[in-house]
Amino acid sequence: MDMHAENESGTNATDPTDTTGPAVPDLGPAARRVARLLDGITDDHLSAPTPCPEYAVRDLLQHLVGLTAAFRDAAEKRLGPSTATDPGSAGPGPLAEDWRHRLPRQLGELVTAWHRPEAWEGQTQAGGVTLPGQVAGVVALNELVVHGWDLARATGQEYTADEESARACVELMAPADPSGTEGLFGPVVDVPDGAPVLDRVIGLSGRSPSWTPPAMG
Repeated sequence: MDMHAENESGTNATDPTDTTGPAVPDLGPAARRVARLLDGITDDHLSAPTPCPEYAVRDLLQHLVGLTAAFRDAAEKRLGPSTATDPGSAGPGPLAEDWRHRLPRQLGELVTAWHRPEAWEGQTQAGGVTLPGQVAGVVALNELVVHGWDLARATGQEYTADEESARACVELMAPADPSGTEGLFGPVVDVPDGAPVLDRVIGLSGRSPSWTPPAMG
């Protein structure tokens, strides 16, 4: 799949004429935005800090390499090492040398996998946790949206999220404990009433929407 060529519309992954099941979000718009960010990342960016305090840009990129493979396999119900590993305990590891080629390819594979209606059915596994496919797909979307924002902020690039993706992320995170969820989200950062939906997503993830890289020197 050409991650740069497809349109930006946020459409349901299921056939819109099929009314037998709940609508599910399309991971395509979020994945394409992450793919485009990669073109703006130079080798000089790799050691830069990100809104994830424990991650430099290279760590965040490797985390994306791992999660795109894990959630692709979760969608396909190919459970094994990629889906059984808790990324919080294992850490991202060294950045794959071929990340510039591997990550766009895996983003495309991720989108294709979650376009299949059966991906959203039954149980699957991700991060060592067994969960419904309906939940795993939204978690994958949330990872793309939040870490896309992280990557854009860390490398000085513009970033937006389509309304459908952002609202799906809010619905996922809003019921969580405001004090944070260990290994997933920090304490919620309040945002003003009327703020963009993306700002609310970022605040719910425990990040400040106003985060900028610390001044060097």
